[in-house]
Amino acid sequence: MSASFKAACIQLNSGPAIDANIAMASDLVRRARDQGADFILTPEVSDMIEPKRALALDKAKPESEHAMLAAFRELARETGAWLLLGSIVVHDKGAERLANRSFLLNPAGEIATRYDKIHMFDVDLQGGESHRESKSYRPGDQAVLGNLPWGIAGLSVCYDLRFPHLYRALAKAGADFLTVPSAFTVPTGRAHWHVLLRARAIENGCFVFAPAQWGEHGGGRRTYGHALIVSPWGEILAEAEDGIGLVLAEIDTGKVAEARRAVPALTHDRPFGAPQRGRTIAAAE
Repeated sequence: MSASFKAACIQLNSGPAIDANIAMASDLVRRARDQGADFILTPEVSDMIEPKRALALDKAKPESEHAMLAAFRELARETGAWLLLGSIVVHDKGAERLANRSFLLNPAGEIATRYDKIHMFDVDLQGGESHRESKSYRPGDQAVLGNLPWGIAGLSVCYDLRFPHLYRALAKAGADFLTVPSAFTVPTGRAHWHVLLRARAIENGCFVFAPAQWGEHGGGRRTYGHALIVSPWGEILAEAEDGIGLVLAEIDTGKVAEARRAVPALTHDRPFGAPQRGRTIAAAE
């Protein structure tokens, strides 16, 4: 493994037009590569945020026909960078619901691994904002690791962030980096985005890469932005401001082992029984 590399997290404002989103994201990938980025990540639903369910179903394509996946495979070959296409909307043949799928692409443009978002964002927020992701998407059921030249990446998408056992499993299986491409809402982002990302980094001694959607997307949907790169000690190494753009950070892979030596929590997990209500422990006589 190389000792260090430069990572870039892209912040997009995807709309319903897939071609326009491809052009916007591709331009930012090229800019990141020009600034020396070796691993470049885009947010969740980079291909489209379509507020009308019927239109989203109509626009979604299988992998073999997906314009953004094809464009990014070519972009990986063009730039020679590792790319994480944070997620795109995929319509698998025969499936009644869509997949929210993340792709790790190597510099040859090959799909190194793919991951389907496991946890569906079905929530009712204060102020009347409501989301039912499970209406349109089917959840994945498999945690996924991807091999990078600098270590191992554990893949996730957005709402997965609230389920720490997923990241524990990824770290226990060897992940050095956690990828969290997201489209967080404004209210949940303001309240929870930074603390959850820092917690996942600290708990597992991993770098966290969190590219993000930002701004107005139509249909009343607004996303929080603040794409982040977090160290295994929980330090914010880079954070995007409001707007479309990118952030970069030098990644010293030795910091993973350093954090885990200082607080070896991954080796301290212990089994325990299910909680028992009202149980007391008698004092020793």
